[in-house]
Amino acid sequence: MARRPTTRPDGRDSGRLRRTLLAGLVAAAVVFPVSAAASPAVPAPAPAVLGEDVALPDRYAANLANLAEAARTAEDADRGSRAAKLRAMEAGGDARFLVFDGRGKGRATEVLGDLETADRIAVLIPGSDTTLDTYQRFRAGALALHQRLRAEHSRSAVVVWLGYDTPGTVSPAVLTAGRADEAAAELGSFLPRLARSATPGARLSLLCHSYGSVVCARTETGPEVTDIALFGSPGTGAASAAELPTSARVWAGRGAADWISGVPHVRFGGVGFGVDPVDPAFGALPFAAGPGGHSDYLKPDTESLNSLAGIVLGTSPAVRPGADPTAATSARSPSALPAPSALTAPEVSRARP
Repeated sequence: MARRPTTRPDGRDSGRLRRTLLAGLVAAAVVFPVSAAASPAVPAPAPAVLGEDVALPDRYAANLANLAEAARTAEDADRGSRAAKLRAMEAGGDARFLVFDGRGKGRATEVLGDLETADRIAVLIPGSDTTLDTYQRFRAGALALHQRLRAEHSRSAVVVWLGYDTPGTVSPAVLTAGRADEAAAELGSFLPRLARSATPGARLSLLCHSYGSVVCARTETGPEVTDIALFGSPGTGAASAAELPTSARVWAGRGAADWISGVPHVRFGGVGFGVDPVDPAFGALPFAAGPGGHSDYLKPDTESLNSLAGIVLGTSPAVRPGADPTAATSARSPSALPAPSALTAPEVSRARP
């Protein structure tokens, strides 16, 4: 005999209990696969104070000098591990940082390529546990993407945006949108400034990994942002792509071996992020992400890297069989922006924004 649903004395059935249990499963699914120890407080100089009118070469030089001073300060404080990681970030003394702050977990915004001539710019938004201590892992994906873009279009740049205090993977903060809301305000004010530093009319694409997809989903963007790609996403907190505060095309993809597919897509009491962005009901354009796992999207020679590069360049990304992106593309694309299939790889090199 089938069991009847249980009913509480106040008349509410067990649905709420099930939702609460599912919210608990979100926590278990998110914190189980990876973890990282929180960085202890590390002394560092205050970031360089630079006006909006400071030229890019001078901005790069000032932030690189601040980075070098932060490395020396860490060494003097017997924080050899942090000092070594900062030295690695100097990249031979020619790294280009729009922002650097070595205090605490740290913040950094690095440019790969020539921002002043680029007309295709990818902005990478990281997920949890990305700090100055794990920066090289984050940067490795940016380097792979930059190399892939330049192989097809020389006027490409990648901006590595560690512009917020990412939540720890093993922390309550990773299950709520609090850090994402703070980050979205920072990112929203940064993007117009970035556009002003680039070639007039340059197209910006936001590539948002894991918790970074929650950040991007809350960021108000102007017409300079043409595409937003969500990958390895736990959800966004929105019920559909149409609810996001952007006119950009919204894409979603997930690797076949990504553990985040096991996260229950629920939202209850401010915990969890709701609808799965790769669910057709969400309304995002699907892109092929291949067989990889949660940390594999930007690895060289992968299907996911090729798809993300195609989104940035405006070429036709590989769309999963059976998907029909036409309706979603026409509904979300800025009127002046060609559909993804409108530009072939050779045409992108000749096309102007």
